[in-house]
Amino acid sequence: MRIAVLQCPSPSGDAERAVSGARMALRAASAAGAGVLVLPEVFLPGYNCADPAAAAPDAALLEELHATALVAGCALVLGHAEREGDAVYNSASVLGTARARYHKVQLYGPRERALYTPGDAYCTFDLGGLRAALLICYDIEFAPHIKALADQGVQLILCPTANMMPFVHVPAHTVPAMAANHGLAIAYANYCGSEGNLTYTGGSLIAGPHGEVLAQAGQHPALLIADLPPRDPSRLSTQSLDLRTL
Repeated sequence: MRIAVLQCPSPSGDAERAVSGARMALRAASAAGAGVLVLPEVFLPGYNCADPAAAAPDAALLEELHATALVAGCALVLGHAEREGDAVYNSASVLGTARARYHKVQLYGPRERALYTPGDAYCTFDLGGLRAALLICYDIEFAPHIKALADQGVQLILCPTANMMPFVHVPAHTVPAMAANHGLAIAYANYCGSEGNLTYTGGSLIAGPHGEVLAQAGQHPALLIADLPPRDPSRLSTQSLDLRTL
């Protein structure tokens, strides 16, 4: 499968800018032959907005983007705020050629814990012949979650993120190590630039199932495109099978 990852500045509450950017990236990803495009965390309305729930996308806008992704022939992974009754979630939706939705499990810091309700379930689905799953930002740093998904047969994790300074080690080291240790690919879509009091690390990447970095951005806007290599059974980690519980 060919994967696309968008790295860009946060829309910062500008829904028109966000939707326009998503459509433009979808057209480019589709023209490059990608089967899926991953956007950053809370792309609608923007990660560091004061009240993300107030500007969360409604069902009509999500269906509009779903239709756009269908026309493009490319699944879209969209990070967004989501209100469900009294709860507000940090969500990721798959639109277009696949449909799925996930709520972030590992909320980061006091701000996220004040804004959002944590999710309580994994989300796996079929994507272009691969078993795929969604995680969001901080989730990807917890090995037990990666192991749990790998044990379910997941081959690809799609991860919107808003990783900020000074945590440059996450895209540089943590994500490739998680891919290698659990024998699956990870597409990690981050912001670049600044938003309010946050400066994002950039460094979006696509890591293969043996930990190889197939494509990685610097600290500026980029559209990454990479083909996932076939998994070589002789190189896949056997940690999950070999783990001794003390």
